[in-house]
Amino acid sequence: MGASKTEHFTAHQNQIATIAKALGHPARIAIIEYLLSVDTCICGDIVNELPLAQPTVSQHLKELKNAGLIKGSIDGNAICYCIDENTFDILKNYFSMIVTTATKQKCC
Repeated sequence: MGASKTEHFTAHQNQIATIAKALGHPARIAIIEYLLSVDTCICGDIVNELPLAQPTVSQHLKELKNAGLIKGSIDGNAICYCIDENTFDILKNYFSMIVTTATKQKCC
């Protein structure tokens, strides 16, 4: 979405679009799934879990962090990543609303 058009939409619509865009790559989905499976903060192990180079993984982590899907903290010379529960609550509420509304519609 062009930067000049985002002002025509609500902050919530822009937020959901940013989150959805960040989830729009299979490597990022794999990172999210890995973080969910280990249920703890991860420092550096993510590169070993993906068939991608370290700089590429770092770029995907940056996109996920910018969208608020993950959070990172510095531990010595490493950054530890974990799921940001607040953003997933936003997604849960949004998709719950969509599913509830869609199942009640009597269209087509």
